[in-house]
Amino acid sequence: MVSTIVWGTGNIGRAAIRAVEAHPALKLSAVLVHDPAKIGRDAGELAGLGRLGIEATDDIGAVLSAGPRAVVYAASGDTRPAEALADVVRAIRAGAVVVTPSLYALYDHRGAPPEVREPVLAAIAEGGGSLFVSGVDPGWANDVLPLLVSGLAATVDAVRCQEIFDYTTYDQPDAVRYLVGMGQPMDYEPPMIAPGVPSLVWGGQVRLIARGLGAELDEIRESVERRALDATVSTGSMGAFEAGTQGAVRFEVQGVVGGEPRIVIEHVTRIHPSCAPDWPLAPGGVGAHRVVIEGRPRIEVTIEAADEDGNSSAGGNATAVGRLVGAIAWLVKAEPGLYDALDVPMRTGTLGRRRP
Repeated sequence: MVSTIVWGTGNIGRAAIRAVEAHPALKLSAVLVHDPAKIGRDAGELAGLGRLGIEATDDIGAVLSAGPRAVVYAASGDTRPAEALADVVRAIRAGAVVVTPSLYALYDHRGAPPEVREPVLAAIAEGGGSLFVSGVDPGWANDVLPLLVSGLAATVDAVRCQEIFDYTTYDQPDAVRYLVGMGQPMDYEPPMIAPGVPSLVWGGQVRLIARGLGAELDEIRESVERRALDATVSTGSMGAFEAGTQGAVRFEVQGVVGGEPRIVIEHVTRIHPSCAPDWPLAPGGVGAHRVVIEGRPRIEVTIEAADEDGNSSAGGNATAVGRLVGAIAWLVKAEPGLYDALDVPMRTGTLGRRRP
């Protein structure tokens, strides 16, 4: 059994605890938290599993000194990228295989800035650990899935990956209101769509798809469109969003080949289904990931996932975590190194017992 720790117990960490606990080759050995209110609480209770007999702790040094073979780093890197990088480097230097969605620049590590890539490579050389970074949006929908589906077409003219999401039932007010900009005046510039940021976050996935297709990119472009709410709407967990404020945003990160955008990662997000109804919608009305291969034949695949009592956001998180946790057993057997989504094979699931 591979001794595995989960670092962070937010939306991603909760799913990671459940995934590690369910994996037949992994053993959950510790859970790290930052919030003082979570210290000493049972990890299973934090993840909605019931008691597991593992108390959450904030003692990073003690946990890493125990020599875990793997770390699922689930702490946020959105607003603390330097701290997240330092944490990950520390775990690699301790000899652990690390999987995480938190370091956007390393989705495609070959194109990562030296100030991000070099500390990781140095830690691998020193400690013998490994790192695999894949997105939480989720990464598999923007790398291995489009490449898999593209292989079913005789000709491929363009590839489009879409995340379509309605935040009505989401419970992350800071991210929704300030990072994404929902409910803010239309002259507010949301950090997530500030010039250059979409390419920083999703450009690596565009480059991965291009590499998988054997295509050479001319450049990566961005396009952004925003819509205001026509009327005030209320959400169950985040309160009211006023008429005239941002209610929907749509952006594309475009990989340009031969002067045309032929590899596109697109996000369509709303705070209520009444806003921008002419934009793409999820079949179930809440959230979906879609891959469209324009070619012959034209292929369209839409995936909906739900977890935590039917929550689509939790379902997306859980599938992203499934990809990361599922990679640990392969990474443990592989040589120490820095890996990306084209290096790490997808694993099949394990047919478990039916839940009562």
